[in-house]
Amino acid sequence: DLVESGGGEVLAGGSLRLSCLGSGIRFFGVYSMAWFRQAPGKAREGVASIDRYEFTAYADSVRGRFTISRDNAKNTLYLQMNTLKPEDTAMYYCASDRVVPAQSERLNVDQYSTWGQGTQVTVSS
Repeated sequence: DLVESGGGEVLAGGSLRLSCLGSGIRFFGVYSMAWFRQAPGKAREGVASIDRYEFTAYADSVRGRFTISRDNAKNTLYLQMNTLKPEDTAMYYCASDRVVPAQSERLNVDQYSTWGQGTQVTVSS
């Protein structure tokens, strides 16, 4: 299971750090991991990904503001979000898969087979 935490409500310009615990996952380090988000009425979109080699990918809308990282010893994935904007408001999900996606597919929702329940992030202006 993947369990997200760390969401909340912040003012624009603020920061949040999301966590995703891979409970019961053996060999967490071999998994490709990613963060996605979904705002009401919109499709789920990829935010950031990190693979077993710690290669990362970011959506253009968050590059330079968000940082994805992982601590394999703790089976935990992180998303540090800085300079938050109201348009970052969404439910944030973590996802995993044992396959390393092609570079062009790292933020494709179809590349990930296991999903958490999500944590809500609300940014007010």
